[in-house]
Amino acid sequence: MKRIYMDHAATTPVRPEVLEAMLPYFNSEFGNPSSVYSWGRAARKALDNARDQVSALLGASPSEIVFTSGGSEGANLAIKGVAWADQNRGKHIITSAIEHHAVLDAVLWLEKQGFEVTILPVDEYGLVSPAQVEAALRPDTILVSIMHANNEVGTIQPISEIGAIVRRHGAKFHTDAVQTAGVLDLNVEALNVDLLSISAHKFYGPKGVGALYVRKGVRLSPLIHGGGQEKRRRAGTENVAGIVGLAKAFALAQEEREQENARLIKLRDRLISGLSRIPHTRVNGHLEQRLPNNVNVCFGFIEGESMLLNLDLRGIAASSGSACTSGSLDPSHVLLAMGLSHEIAHGSLRLTLGRENTEEDVEFVLQEIPGIVERLRAMSPLYQG
Repeated sequence: MKRIYMDHAATTPVRPEVLEAMLPYFNSEFGNPSSVYSWGRAARKALDNARDQVSALLGASPSEIVFTSGGSEGANLAIKGVAWADQNRGKHIITSAIEHHAVLDAVLWLEKQGFEVTILPVDEYGLVSPAQVEAALRPDTILVSIMHANNEVGTIQPISEIGAIVRRHGAKFHTDAVQTAGVLDLNVEALNVDLLSISAHKFYGPKGVGALYVRKGVRLSPLIHGGGQEKRRRAGTENVAGIVGLAKAFALAQEEREQENARLIKLRDRLISGLSRIPHTRVNGHLEQRLPNNVNVCFGFIEGESMLLNLDLRGIAASSGSACTSGSLDPSHVLLAMGLSHEIAHGSLRLTLGRENTEEDVEFVLQEIPGIVERLRAMSPLYQG
């Protein structure tokens, strides 16, 4: 049976070149980078080289890079770290209703600790309004966190414009760039951000490793205490093999970005065009300010989980939203924030394309989905044909 993976927003396979770069640091170059002897010095050199590489790709300096275990830790370190460090100046935090739960749950946890949180709405396309950010800013606002692009519907936010507003106000600005690393330009100066978090497994690197950019001068209280690693911002022996893999994968993705994006946009638009021909189908997210590989639609009168099971039987891997909430029966908080009803949001399907997907894959998916939708609707008491 043909197998087609279209859930690259959830995770990606490790590229062979990345695995090759990582392998020495599992065995022959296994030293602890904090050790002073030769094994440790070799590991430290690999760590320093990776930090140099990642910082250059972000337009930052090496001292501004903190290696983490991934996107969730990076977001938590940025949000809680700034909140704890700056709480004497104020306790107001701003975010949006469509953030990943790594951000939303972090700010809601801080709310229980006495911080005030403003959650901004979005429009029907999932866009955050810079004007609403400006209106929500207060003298005691210490942090704003708005994602670079949404992981479910693919809408790209006006981060540079929002960042300029936040900077004029004097608050810190974090963006979750987990979905945009290797896809969009992440120059931190152009984006006007103070903190930016990425995760390697979203751009063909290993799972369990990420990076957080922290602008020089931004105070950050650590989540993890112990050793003095990462300039005392994140204790624990560094995952050298993973960090080497992150740097290699990030460099490859940025090098190939323009060419690969152009290819993915053609596949994405073909999928959107084909799926839109199915009656009672809604395309979610902004049609132009959208990630090159993201397709998100809602099919009326069906359940998204049933659609996923039927696709899996045909060898097609897809999603109904964020992989981090795939076990939940609740509809997507992103789609609800965009104004969709519970009934329509339950019928969502996310297809996210990647390096190995082809035109033949897209045509196969477009061949299979209409029949699945028709059969599922035939079982619905609400569908009248």
